[in-house]
Amino acid sequence: MSILILLQLRPQITAPALAREFEVSVRTILRDIDELSAAGVPVYAERGRGGGFKLREGFATRLNGLLGDEAQALPLLGLPGAASELGLGGASKRLRLKLQSALPGESAALAGRLQARLHVDPLDWYQGGEPAAHLPALAQAALECRVVELDYLSWKGERHWRAEPLGVVLKGGSWYAVVRAGARTMTLKVSNVQALSVADESFERPADFDLAGWWQASLQRFEHELRPQTALLRVTAEGRRRLAEKGSYAAQAIAASKVDRQGLASVRLPIESLQQAARLVLSLAPEVEALEPPELREQIVAWGSQLARRHKAQA
Repeated sequence: MSILILLQLRPQITAPALAREFEVSVRTILRDIDELSAAGVPVYAERGRGGGFKLREGFATRLNGLLGDEAQALPLLGLPGAASELGLGGASKRLRLKLQSALPGESAALAGRLQARLHVDPLDWYQGGEPAAHLPALAQAALECRVVELDYLSWKGERHWRAEPLGVVLKGGSWYAVVRAGARTMTLKVSNVQALSVADESFERPADFDLAGWWQASLQRFEHELRPQTALLRVTAEGRRRLAEKGSYAAQAIAASKVDRQGLASVRLPIESLQQAARLVLSLAPEVEALEPPELREQIVAWGSQLARRHKAQA
């Protein structure tokens, strides 16, 4: 059926192109074409350069009713990688073809051109997606409101949880699960789940739970708890450019700063600890000076002196 939809969308397509689209062999495609023809579908082949399979002009059939897994793939229509990780890769492809086939001629052609010219890659540079073997089962349990038993490995060690999965979130190429365990709602990194079993027991999902809203609030709490202190820095234009690359928290602090006549900005930056801030300042040398707190300046001087002595000895 997916081949038939694709033939309706494209004037002509070769067997190798169909094989690549559906990740099967050319022999499988030829067998499927024969079955379509035997079923009365007017599909025929044009041989030679520029040839391929095509439908008889004017033939059309409506095959755009959605199956269950295709409906599940709807929110992931523009994210084929995420759909595959959730076990919905095939459904996402079928859904895309069905939606295109339901569009009028020019709109379908425009959608096809946009798809050929737009690609979304959610991963940052030099980063690969993390393996999340239990993601499909965990996502299905969240969809069906089924209780899960899981072994989870964190920096504190491994722990067993009996939890109610409320949803999954994709952020920066990594998957997270929002679960409720007792009275506590928390975030688990799916790649850290060591073992998972889905129980027969179901649970009632809170009617007022908003996954996106909870996630945003959770991020804000995390960032505040991660960087509870602040440091006052004097930063050059080049230093501000490099500092902004450290993350949105740094970019926001720079945006809120004021630049003096010398081109230096006083940036009040959230920091995790004095040691972390000292390492950050040293990594931006010589474009930044720490003004406050005094303990930060002392730490930078101490480490800077050690660094200078070591390099002087080697010289």
